[in-house]
Amino acid sequence: MKQATIRTNRNMTENPPVRHILHADLDAFYASVEQLDNPQYRGQPVLVGGSPQSRGVVAAASYEARKFGVHSAMPMSTAVRHCAHAVIVRPRFDRYREMSGKIMDIFREVTALVEPLSLDEAYLDVTEAVAVGTTPAAIAEGIRERVKRETGLNISVGAATSKSVAKVASDLRKPDALVVVPPGEERDFLAPLPAGKLSGIGPKAVESLRQEGIETIGQLAGQPADWFLRVFGKRAASVQARALGMDRDPVQPTRATKSVSAETTFSSDLSSAEDLYPELARLCGRVARSLERKGITGKTVNVKLRLSDFTTFTRQVTLPEPTSSEEQLLETAWGLVEKELSPGRAFRLIGAGMSSLDHPGNGYASDEREPDAPPEGAVRQLPLPLFGEAP
Repeated sequence: MKQATIRTNRNMTENPPVRHILHADLDAFYASVEQLDNPQYRGQPVLVGGSPQSRGVVAAASYEARKFGVHSAMPMSTAVRHCAHAVIVRPRFDRYREMSGKIMDIFREVTALVEPLSLDEAYLDVTEAVAVGTTPAAIAEGIRERVKRETGLNISVGAATSKSVAKVASDLRKPDALVVVPPGEERDFLAPLPAGKLSGIGPKAVESLRQEGIETIGQLAGQPADWFLRVFGKRAASVQARALGMDRDPVQPTRATKSVSAETTFSSDLSSAEDLYPELARLCGRVARSLERKGITGKTVNVKLRLSDFTTFTRQVTLPEPTSSEEQLLETAWGLVEKELSPGRAFRLIGAGMSSLDHPGNGYASDEREPDAPPEGAVRQLPLPLFGEAP
């Protein structure tokens, strides 16, 4: 097990009351579960996902596979070219949910303030536990040892005074690591790291920052407020706070679901209404059933389309009244898709979803993909925000 404490000479400055936040992230979760359940896979490069012959994508790659340059969201056909001897396993989402539930229960025995982000990661606010005489490092190490003992899985944990710094810390020494950033040392910890390590700074933002001469989080943090406003617009204040290691976003044990969606990638391109309509109907049925289970209705119908050349776009329309009706969802979604049909245009992916939701406020994730296992010939993506990009 690896443990690192990042220490600097920065003096403490006046701040709001110190919080103690953990970000716990299971290492290569899906692949690790497969290696746990199948001893013959241990030490082998394991890829969880669809067939390379049916446009499958990599949902998870073991660390043995990552040495060959394979990563999640990579087309499986590309992955096997990088690592021809990899073991390919179809996802077992029921099993992953079962293991995730056990681990979340461990977290909730430490603190009631647990915010799951997905099946394999969560934030924990352990401020109260620290106040009665323990340390963030001791709490985090206790969690890691218990997860390993009770599930056989490794977990990496970052400890800091904010969610964003804790998340960066958990990723820094993976796998099977603990990194603690002491209070007051957040900015010096972040400063030398690449800007892309910061949550909310994706590949496109990294390229834009590079054109501005900004490569590191420290360089980003050194920009004035008016620069952040020009570059990030409405997100300026939150991005600046994260770059400075000063964000105060709370750990939210429950968050209202913002959207529900489902999508599928076809084994071969589809172009005709006769082929596309049944696929869209199946997706709309899944979304509608998910809405009904949660007692949720929505007003905005969304569709996602990816062409054969990988051009991807979304369309949406807002209804007069909220609904969870499968028929209305399908009718509206098909109206959006039908407008995009034209001779010679073929589609490799289609998705449907509902947002602008009206509900009692249950659910732990801000955006949800319908969790049914994928049919043959299609591979379900990792749980992501509505029609978001893979990390």
